[in-house]
Amino acid sequence: MEKESVLSRMGVSVKEFFVGEDSIFRRFGRAVKKAVLSVVHGSLAVKLSCLFMGMGQMMRKQVVKGIVYLLLEIGFILFMVFFGGKYIGHLFSGSLGTKASGEVWNEELGVYEAVKGDNSFLILLYGVVSLIVLIMFITVWVMNIRGNLENDRALAEGRKLATFKQDCNTFINKKFYVPLLIPPLLGLLVFTIMPLVFMILIAFTNYDFEHTPPGQLFTWVGFANFGQLFSVGGGSGFFLVFLRVLLWTFIWAFFATFSNYFFGMIIALMINRKGIKLKKLWRTLFVVVIAVPQFVTLLLMQKILDGDGILNVILGTNIRWLADTANGSIIPRVMIILVNMWIGIPYTLLMCSGILMNIPAEQYEAARLDGANAWQLFFKITLPYMLHVTGPYLITQFVGNINNFNVIWLLTGGGPVDNINYGGGSQAQSTDLLVTWLYRLTTDTNPRYNIASVIGIVIFIICAVLSLITYNRSGATKNEEVYQ
Repeated sequence: MEKESVLSRMGVSVKEFFVGEDSIFRRFGRAVKKAVLSVVHGSLAVKLSCLFMGMGQMMRKQVVKGIVYLLLEIGFILFMVFFGGKYIGHLFSGSLGTKASGEVWNEELGVYEAVKGDNSFLILLYGVVSLIVLIMFITVWVMNIRGNLENDRALAEGRKLATFKQDCNTFINKKFYVPLLIPPLLGLLVFTIMPLVFMILIAFTNYDFEHTPPGQLFTWVGFANFGQLFSVGGGSGFFLVFLRVLLWTFIWAFFATFSNYFFGMIIALMINRKGIKLKKLWRTLFVVVIAVPQFVTLLLMQKILDGDGILNVILGTNIRWLADTANGSIIPRVMIILVNMWIGIPYTLLMCSGILMNIPAEQYEAARLDGANAWQLFFKITLPYMLHVTGPYLITQFVGNINNFNVIWLLTGGGPVDNINYGGGSQAQSTDLLVTWLYRLTTDTNPRYNIASVIGIVIFIICAVLSLITYNRSGATKNEEVYQ
């Protein structure tokens, strides 16, 4: 009954979110209606500013602010006329170029001449940039309108309008966070949002080794790439390979996260126990492991576990620790998890050591007086406290391990090759994670950027959903006051 009630409440909330009286669409509609009515009933300055940014400010003697807005509008118009407009048009026209670069025979000179054609890659890239610029301009345009509406209200209330100097003083003294946030915001746009939008759009094209600019063009193909990756039929083999890689990605992320976490916690508890001598020495030994660069440790382990490596020499065996394909490549996968424990446990140990020192000793003393044993102390006090404090850390570690490129690539390179389970032209190998498979699809001799972009979208969705759900359901957000 409890489960049904929860589901029913979820259903009602989802319905109200989309189609209820206070749904997101109705709220957006009301906001647009309010904005339009504000402009319609606004002053002449407001109406003129809809066409000529800054005109309303200049009419009210805010000359500097008005000139800045007007120059921004002129710059945007020039940008769109001479550069951005045609690239935005390509994004919605269904064509990313019509003429490929190549060579044409010149009869008079008797030589081949290079002919410059369209570059689909640059067309798409410049289109994304132009689209971001358009969104930024719309934001500034809205700020311009809102500023004029605020001026109308100020005049109606008999207040003086702020001068440019007063606005500057406000941003320096009262709203200094605004100029401070502008550089990070621009960095977010350039280095995060634009590449993300570009990657998403690539997933809807046929950009691969047969359509590589400037010699060839690529174009829009809709959801064909998603159909190829997720189609059960068709004979491409991509879907079954995708499921295998996805399953191994989750298995790897689970063991890589929780093996390091719990073993690190156990070792920290052992070192922190009363009566243990040379505690600083034990912690220092683990710090030494951290001090060695991770890629050095991984490359060293790769040599040790090689077929001709020192481990086989010592044991007198010929086991392919990182290249055996038997039983679903179980041996390489286990060895990857064990090596990850070697490089990951010291970090968790140091973190847990600091947290364990902060657990109130009174809680342990009270529990002992009530007759609690060591197991009860651990499961009733230590573990709940650790999980509460380190909940966000566990979430980030799990998501990070889904995208843990270094350990897999430096140990096995995604291998060994298993054409039976990972064939079908997928280019995947038996220890590939989604992220290493994506990397191989873009760097092999026959790159498939379109399929790689689809996988990138899948990785983003998985990481975003898991992060949001687990964080919102963790005790770190629901019971913040418990350990305060």
